[in-house]
Amino acid sequence: MIEAIDPIVMQETALDVGEFKLIPALTVVAMLVLFLGVGYFFRVAAVDELWVAGRSIGSIENGMAIGANWMSAASYLGVASLVALSGYFGLAYVVGWTTGYFILLIFLAAQFRRFGKYTAPDFVGDRFYSDWARGIAAFTTLAIAFTYAIGQASGMGLMAQYIFGISYEAGVIGLMAVTIAYVALSGMLGTTKNMAIQYTILIIAFTLGLYAVGWTEGWSTALPYLEAGPQVAEAASIEAQFVEPFAAAGYYGWIALAFSLIVGTCGLPHVLVRFYTVDNERTARWSTVWGLFFICILYWGTATYAAFGGLLYDREVSGGDGFAQMLGIEADALVVLTAQLADLPTWLVGLVAAGAVAAALATTAGLFITASSAAAHDIYTNLYKDDATQREQMLVGRLTIIGIGILVALIGLNPPALIGELVAMSFAIAGTVFFPVFFLGLWWENTTREGALAGMLTGIALSFGAIVNDTVVPMYTGVDEAAIPAVATWLPGTSSALVGVPVVFTVIIVVSLVTDEPPQHVKRLVRQCHSPEPMSQMESAEDAAADGGTPADD
Repeated sequence: MIEAIDPIVMQETALDVGEFKLIPALTVVAMLVLFLGVGYFFRVAAVDELWVAGRSIGSIENGMAIGANWMSAASYLGVASLVALSGYFGLAYVVGWTTGYFILLIFLAAQFRRFGKYTAPDFVGDRFYSDWARGIAAFTTLAIAFTYAIGQASGMGLMAQYIFGISYEAGVIGLMAVTIAYVALSGMLGTTKNMAIQYTILIIAFTLGLYAVGWTEGWSTALPYLEAGPQVAEAASIEAQFVEPFAAAGYYGWIALAFSLIVGTCGLPHVLVRFYTVDNERTARWSTVWGLFFICILYWGTATYAAFGGLLYDREVSGGDGFAQMLGIEADALVVLTAQLADLPTWLVGLVAAGAVAAALATTAGLFITASSAAAHDIYTNLYKDDATQREQMLVGRLTIIGIGILVALIGLNPPALIGELVAMSFAIAGTVFFPVFFLGLWWENTTREGALAGMLTGIALSFGAIVNDTVVPMYTGVDEAAIPAVATWLPGTSSALVGVPVVFTVIIVVSLVTDEPPQHVKRLVRQCHSPEPMSQMESAEDAAADGGTPADD
């Protein structure tokens, strides 16, 4: 676990955080000014622009936004560190986070767009004809956004400390303030435009750093991804777990983590809302294809960074004692640390760090948008005040962004786990609570309100209970192990979906079978989500059904 992060302690680690770096600082400041400028230029005045960008985003641009949304601090910084520290086990993150997109592409992307709402709780509330279901989904959305964003705040603090030479705490607060400002101003429309820019910055920074390390060390020339075999073998000779399957954790742990990340990908509200920003279901599918392509460009290099970084750490820092014992803070910044230990120019190391800032900002922006829509659209408007004006909804949405941003910054000052672990917890929640109701809601028209409610409550109990058991209790009580160790073994906070998803599926199906079938108009909505007829930009399944679409059998 990460204890309270003191800048003096940080200066004693391998990461050079002792001084202000002019060129990297100017690069980051220019980047932040650009993001604020784009946010102001595309500032929104209507709720459909605030939450779904007026359904005006094309497939390539949306794919880049998906990539930026996905390339969080956990992906940019954390995956390489997880592979370096855990070896084969760390690859579960790459496998899980990419495989989930294939499930999205085949089973969910087009169907969600055809349903045609604003948010994930919107889908749950209308599909299961229940304000209670909408409320539970909105609460879960806020919890996922909060947990996920804490990891991003941690990454921002680390990178600000490296670039500006300031304290970790000041870095978290400063960069979170910028994120809050431009997201509250621009909404989904400006945020999407910024995400395309952010993806361009982060992928250039990540790739240039990888190539530069390979060139300077004589390890690679054209394709470090394919030329790093000798370095992987050398890293494995130093730390056996680097390539040895299940050395760091058992077979069950690997499968549980990979499965949780796969289904979590399919349940994340800030990913699913990307399908609502496009004009039709075909564009939604192609957005997923492009997004997967852009994501794979970065993931292809994470294991190579882990090998390069591990060897450099062994040579330059530990003096031949290996790299598995590096501090958690060093591991979280391994991509930047690799560039630094390779003695690359300061400006280039700073560019790699700037890419991490862009990644954290992009993901945090997407999370804040989904949180604001859950609070303003699903809770305030649909559950509290049906006749809320657009001005009221936008005010509540922006206040939510400010509120959750402040809370995330406060918890981010003393995060309860590593960046990658925090993100994995949010995936476990999303997979356990949301994936079963999304999948069955779109593919089984007889899924009932009672079944969905019972399933979501079961999922919340399992996923939240697992996190409290093995993370929250040890973190805030000083105990070194989980409150109930046996439960943590089979139901870890980062991987609870392997047990949780089958249980929730079973609960939903059983309860649905013993309760009354959904109303006929709900069945029509489900069938319209699978209609072969093309749809117009603003059309939804509800519109098609009202116009006499595919009739439901009586």
